[in-house]
Amino acid sequence: MTLRRGGAVIRGRRVAANPIGPPVSASHSALVPEWLVAPAEANELVAPVWPASARRVDGGSVEIGGVSVFDLRDRFGTPLYVLDEDEVRAHARRARAAFESAAARHGIRARVYYAGKAFLSTEVVRWVIDEGLAVDVCTRGELEVALAGGADPARLGFHGNNKSVGELERAVEVGIGSVVVDSPIEIERLAAISDRRGVVQPVLVRVRTGVHAETHAFLATAHEDQKFGFSLEGAADAVARIRELPSLRFVGLHAHIGSQIFDSSGFRESAARLVDLHADLLAGGEIPVINVGGGFGISYTSVDDPRPIEEIADGILDAIADECAVRGIPMPDIATEPGRIIVAQAGVTLYEVGTVKTVTAAEGLDRTYISVDGGMSDNARPALYGADFSARIVSRTSHVAPALSRVVGRHCESGDIVVDAEYLPADVTPGDLVGVPATGAYCFSLASNYNYTPRPPVVAVRGGEARVIVRGETVDDLLARDAGVPASDTDTPHGETA
Repeated sequence: MTLRRGGAVIRGRRVAANPIGPPVSASHSALVPEWLVAPAEANELVAPVWPASARRVDGGSVEIGGVSVFDLRDRFGTPLYVLDEDEVRAHARRARAAFESAAARHGIRARVYYAGKAFLSTEVVRWVIDEGLAVDVCTRGELEVALAGGADPARLGFHGNNKSVGELERAVEVGIGSVVVDSPIEIERLAAISDRRGVVQPVLVRVRTGVHAETHAFLATAHEDQKFGFSLEGAADAVARIRELPSLRFVGLHAHIGSQIFDSSGFRESAARLVDLHADLLAGGEIPVINVGGGFGISYTSVDDPRPIEEIADGILDAIADECAVRGIPMPDIATEPGRIIVAQAGVTLYEVGTVKTVTAAEGLDRTYISVDGGMSDNARPALYGADFSARIVSRTSHVAPALSRVVGRHCESGDIVVDAEYLPADVTPGDLVGVPATGAYCFSLASNYNYTPRPPVVAVRGGEARVIVRGETVDDLLARDAGVPASDTDTPHGETA
């Protein structure tokens, strides 16, 4: 949601009233984002965009989790997803503590689910359940990864607007804790499966509250004209039908208003509408929980300014408490589903620079194009959403004046942009290593094999040690799926030296 605390505001970003650096003319404003200002020097690893463990060492190179970027490159190659385990764990603990503390003030309980769609591997599942989180999945694949990672099925939630019969069968078979139903058809499917298996399946009903997150249109998920959930009126009918079916048990309402949201104001309005419906439905029986979804934002650039998760948790819980008090009803337990805030800032993607060239972007405005060995195949968010990221040269420092730069990938698309606008040293050269921070969420998850590019490995760092947690792909892996190519026995997994 929009913040207004001095200076210009751009969708959650606070831009200093007196920015450092040269002014940008009106003719250049379309090419240089209003929030982007030239730094005095371009070596700083801005907190909290970078993991807390990221630091420059002798010679100016960067280490993450105590591991040098040179060691990472030499052992695993580039591009490379690097994930700081301690950072993931710290964010998981912080989110859990924030919501449990806020709930305790109101005499209720809170459950925090990790939204697996942000990034999922068996190792990450182990980390978050170690820190007391439940896990949210939305496909059979995510369900199986969560189970393989040791998650208790009773502490899993299953989302999705088009869960297949097979997926629902598997979820009920393993004893899934809850299914968030999304349509009348799904209610009937799930009831039949549960009845046949002789179980009573707990379900929540996903509701479109009509509250719009101020974010990209594809990230706003509560308005009426989109695929998720029931309208407020339709939700009441859905609950009535669930209560008629002996194999289903209605346990609560669910709403998710969008992603990359910086404060609790939208959640407050959504809470008012959810509690209204919740109060009406209480006449038909108890409702143990309201799930407020997730979507809490992070800093991708130095000017992003999300409110602390503790403040957001207090705001959401206070809003629900106020709405319940007005209606004279008891406050239900609360669930929430953060993903991005758990894992995003723990991730850095490493690239190697291949080519550098300067182009004239407009009269009097040059831009340096820095081409790296990855691109939209390992980070689709800029192409999908126009998402902004930051970048730094991590193999050295430079005291050359920063130049307006665009970090681009190697794919045959003009929209193959990794970092649209950044100030990087003017002496960037082939062979330099570029680090793009805050890539722990929705980068690996959205990765593709576009242009037959193997997906990179994911390496976890902690205490000076690095290990592969998701193996990368090779061209042999890609060819092995082509039925016209004979099987190869010469494959060497990407991410490990032969």
